[in-house]
Amino acid sequence: MSHYEAPIREPLILGKKSYHDITEDVARPIEGKANRMWWIAFTIALIAFAWGIGAITYTIANGIGSWGLHKNIGWAWDITNFVWWVGIGHAGTLISAVLLLFRQRWRMAINRSAEAMTIFAVFQAGLFPIIHMGRPWDGFWVLPIPNQFGSLWVNFNSPLLWDVFAISTYLSVSLVFWWTGLLPDFAMIRDRAVKPFQKKIYSLLSFGWSGRAKDWQRFEEVSLVLAGLATPLVLSVHTIVSMDFATSVNPGWHSTIFPPYFVAGAIFSGFAMVQTLLGVMRKVLSLEAYITRLHVQYMNMVILLTGGIVAVAYAAEFFIGWYTASPYENFTYMSVGAATGPYWWAFWLLIICNIIIPQFLWFPKLRSSFFWSFVISIVINIGMWFERFDIITIVLSKGHLPSTWSRFEPTFVDIGVFIGTIGFFFVLFLLYARTFPVIAQAEVKSILKMSGANYKKLRDNSHE
Repeated sequence: MSHYEAPIREPLILGKKSYHDITEDVARPIEGKANRMWWIAFTIALIAFAWGIGAITYTIANGIGSWGLHKNIGWAWDITNFVWWVGIGHAGTLISAVLLLFRQRWRMAINRSAEAMTIFAVFQAGLFPIIHMGRPWDGFWVLPIPNQFGSLWVNFNSPLLWDVFAISTYLSVSLVFWWTGLLPDFAMIRDRAVKPFQKKIYSLLSFGWSGRAKDWQRFEEVSLVLAGLATPLVLSVHTIVSMDFATSVNPGWHSTIFPPYFVAGAIFSGFAMVQTLLGVMRKVLSLEAYITRLHVQYMNMVILLTGGIVAVAYAAEFFIGWYTASPYENFTYMSVGAATGPYWWAFWLLIICNIIIPQFLWFPKLRSSFFWSFVISIVINIGMWFERFDIITIVLSKGHLPSTWSRFEPTFVDIGVFIGTIGFFFVLFLLYARTFPVIAQAEVKSILKMSGANYKKLRDNSHE
């Protein structure tokens, strides 16, 4: 028996899979025709995306006054969505990088989806600041480049500019990390391709991968270096996003707890989104043999842990609000501002979705259930959206001066842009699942003899 594995541990690969079966299963979505489930999911995503394009076109044509913004709440939905998407984008590379550094075998079926989720979520996040500029064609002004106005430079003291650098750096490293992992799989599709055009495309994508020992050695080294780079980047990016708020002097924002609190929330929501995507992918691409109950269980354990950290962060936030003895902080946290104010429903939704519902994962039956894991992951994503909404809207609607107090009401354009980005995200993800290998076949093959159901059975029988 292997020294690394207890005989009672469940297999990570189900069924009587051989190396050839894994190759066939990974290549099938790319080489074959899409099934009915894929078309249903893609149609829904495409409709949402089309609605979003309409809302964005309307915004650019009529100006951002078509949103529910006013002089106090100048960010509202778009910055809520921006922080939500950046948060979701965080866990993908983190899951893959940290689990690679810790040599966890269960990462191999989920890492590709998690990394792709990062890329597509950061795309959605980047859309919001660009649209919010009002003149997206002048978006290049945020970059520190000489422009037609001579010496007009960006303000390096602004956390909004730090966002541009942090997110673009994170996106670049994540993209390279994702692409490097795909090289052996692109080469596998290239070698199987029958159509000359398909062969040509995958030859270009695989960067001349030959599968020699030297290739694998470099692959391992580069993967480890990129994982080591990506892990601290995850912490830095959301820390900087939190500074958009923490460096202001608004009551409820001016808080040193924001950086760790935002990072924990980002990892929590990111793991929940990976769980949602795994639920979709298992069915849409028929990958039940590779995304198993054990994967779902491990993911739920991490969700429980990060959910606990987020709950402690909420408690600390309220404690700090009370301990400062500032009437403004007290008002924002304890009084009309949150629990009993005009946005009480958003506040309680946040508490129920992020603290109470995840506690059901303590029950082993629910923790290992595909259906309930999927439902709870969607509930957490909704709760994390309301967390960002509460932070922004509650604080901005009740400032220092009562004469400036106002309510935020979203318009159909706000809602349309947000739904459009969700549609865009799933359109990208489903197209990716039809053109890129969604399982790292070479890595899954490497654990087949240790974690495959058939091999475990044969091995355990031979020891009896």
